Amino acid sequence: MGRKEKFVYNIHTLTYEKVVVSFRTRVLQAFGFFSVVLVTAVGMLILLYTYFPSPREKELLREIDQMSYKYDQLNGQLDLMSKVLTNIQERDANVHRAVFGMDPIDQDVWLGGIGGHNPHPELSAFKYGSEALRTTLNKMDALAHQMALQSKSLDTIQELANNQQQMLASIPSIKPVREDKLQKSMNVLSGFGYRIHPIYKVKKFHQGVDFPARVGTAIQASGDGVVVEAGWHSGYGQCVRINHGYGYETWYAHMNRINVKAGEKLKKGQKIGEVGDTGVSTAPHLHYEVHYKGKPINPIHFCMDKLTPVEYQQLVNSANTANQSLD
Repeated sequence: MGRKEKFVYNIHTLTYEKVVVSFRTRVLQAFGFFSVVLVTAVGMLILLYTYFPSPREKELLREIDQMSYKYDQLNGQLDLMSKVLTNIQERDANVHRAVFGMDPIDQDVWLGGIGGHNPHPELSAFKYGSEALRTTLNKMDALAHQMALQSKSLDTIQELANNQQQMLASIPSIKPVREDKLQKSMNVLSGFGYRIHPIYKVKKFHQGVDFPARVGTAIQASGDGVVVEAGWHSGYGQCVRINHGYGYETWYAHMNRINVKAGEKLKKGQKIGEVGDTGVSTAPHLHYEVHYKGKPINPIHFCMDKLTPVEYQQLVNSANTANQSLD
């Protein structure tokens, strides 16, 4: 069957006339129809993808939501870690000030590198989500910076503590002869200062403290150190000299036997020899000296072991009393 023909009634001629449509009109009508169809289809697709995403889009949207949640969690954890680290830094600062007398970490250094410039310019290429990622990365950068500073600070504290421990072990602090091995009471020791020389009978400066004890009584190092002299020394007889570091040196004179040699490392309390009566001496005893930066100082201030503050003060008073020395 052919296509339907159209007629239109002409009121002037009072007859039906056949409608003839030109080719141009037909083309325009077809173009208009297809344009409407195309616009409608595009609109439907937009509505479809906007309100009815594909399974893949749904999956991506779920992943974005999960990542946003994880980012929030991560930022919360970073904030908590930052607070804990700041608390450690404050305690570290107090330790530096109270114990070691050092300045704490400068706050400008502690906060250095936080903000100011853009440390992650590559994120500018991302259209979505870059701000959340930039915030998280900046927090991580700040935390890494502060952790490095704190680690270095703790290394310094450990080194200081080790040095402090070594210094406490090295500085002379115990009697070179055990108190229960002395022949006389600690209260009648011949101490540091001007004393009557037992041989020359004149006042002479006595550079140490005399500990009367039987020949053979053990003598112990009063601190960690290194033997710098072990042998005969004019006037001192058999003598040992120990360098404790930190400016301190001790002398042990009139010994009967020497058990150490030059260059040997010693620990506090280690036996170095035995009491004797060698050199310029009038009776068995140990002559003990403490030198600081090359000058003799009162050894009684370094005989603090097993003494209460009252007993120590009595010992100091007794050692300062002028009497006759044993060498």
